[in-house]
Amino acid sequence: MRYFLEFSYNGKAYHGWQNQPNAISVQEVLEKALSTILKSQISVMGAGRTDAGVHASQMFAHFDFEGEINSKDLVYKLNSFLPKDIAVADVFIVNNEAHTRFDALSRTYHYNISTSKNVFNYDFAYEMQLPLDVNAMNEACNILFQYKDFQCFSKSNTDVKTYNCDIKEAQWIQNPNQLVFTITADRFLRNMVRAIVGTMVSIGLGKLKPEALHNIIASKDRSNAGFSVPAHGLYLVEITYPDSIK
Repeated sequence: MRYFLEFSYNGKAYHGWQNQPNAISVQEVLEKALSTILKSQISVMGAGRTDAGVHASQMFAHFDFEGEINSKDLVYKLNSFLPKDIAVADVFIVNNEAHTRFDALSRTYHYNISTSKNVFNYDFAYEMQLPLDVNAMNEACNILFQYKDFQCFSKSNTDVKTYNCDIKEAQWIQNPNQLVFTITADRFLRNMVRAIVGTMVSIGLGKLKPEALHNIIASKDRSNAGFSVPAHGLYLVEITYPDSIK
């Protein structure tokens, strides 16, 4: 039987989602917990990879297990066993072909920028006290919808077959002492959101005009885009699936 696991994590202590040979990952910790509780060697497949230091308020992974599982009981045991920076919200059975990565319809990220010094969230938002032109940044967001190929925002050493992404939402919201960038797409390239945000910050600071984004994207060259903002301000916040997975 195949099960989906819904969970969240604070990424500060982890070298990203995926197992690493010489560093602790969220995947490794989850697999150890499941294997211990279910008394069977369990491997999990995540909905995607998050980089070191990136957080997730909603993430999914799937695993196979021969026996039946009491969801409430397993959630309780996992949360008792796991460290305080990983929390399981649900475990539910799906059809045997369901896949957390390939069946996902969309993924949504938030990037948080703190516009004032805050002693309580410096681990969870990028501090930028210089004034940013939010209108110019949102003008740049509208340009993103005109394109599909985002190679200019991707890490160069990647094994993807295509750089095409269908961006469904991109906008900046000004809150008191905070800017929040929301972006939704069917898929994301490695480092893509952080590179987009860095480019948007350059636009907000007046270093680039919004229309410069046309030439940056058309170039397909990462060196033409902006800097990559720090990982600790980035959150995977939602993944959607079709009803057919159940």
